[in-house]
Amino acid sequence: MALRYIVTYPHPALASHCEPVTEFDAALAQLADDILETMRAAPGVGITAAHIGILKRIFVLELTPGDVRTYVNPQLLDVSAQTMRHVEGSVSMPGFTEEVERPASVRLRFQDVTGQWHEEDASGFHAICIQHEVDQLDGIFWLKRLSRLRRDRLIRKWDKARA
Repeated sequence: MALRYIVTYPHPALASHCEPVTEFDAALAQLADDILETMRAAPGVGITAAHIGILKRIFVLELTPGDVRTYVNPQLLDVSAQTMRHVEGSVSMPGFTEEVERPASVRLRFQDVTGQWHEEDASGFHAICIQHEVDQLDGIFWLKRLSRLRRDRLIRKWDKARA
């Protein structure tokens, strides 16, 4: 495992669409391990390869210590009409959060690091995290889910904090 550098907002990787993973080999397993170690050090509960500047469709979640889930080439198959609000943030914008509204449950299709396909239903916080990370793989940084007013206000605070 190796700790990787996390890019910060507004790095171009955070607005880029990630490419599907096609090679299921030791290098992919190593990338997944590196992403996990980097996320834990951040700290965070989810991180994509884009957060470390690698434009591949892979993310890792660890919502409960020791329960690591790696998602490769994820596809949202269904989202609920029911929504919920939750405070979100990003390892690429540490210390800044805002409430986001998203579907309360999802059905997801994905591969593991060996290339095997799986389907999973998730609800609540788990569903929120999956949607947050899939958005990132699609080049949609979480700020884009905020109203223009809230997004602009948060970006001004971010810019001021970094100056």
